[in-house]
Amino acid sequence: MIPRFDRIHAETEPGVASAENGLVVLDGPDGVAITMTAIAAAGTGHSLIAAAEAAERQIADKDDD
Repeated sequence: MIPRFDRIHAETEPGVASAENGLVVLDGPDGVAITMTAIAAAGTGHSLIAAAEAAERQIADKDDD
């Protein structure tokens, strides 16, 4: 099934990451939290940055049309 992006609520506030007992905890909106190893958190961080850059390019390309 293809997601309907016109119905998706995109969060506008960033999550907050912290290190606790050798793990990384990412706190998001509405009480959402995820705990990851340092390696998983670093990989997630790199992936998030790459996706954010791609999304910014998509918006810029759309504005150029």
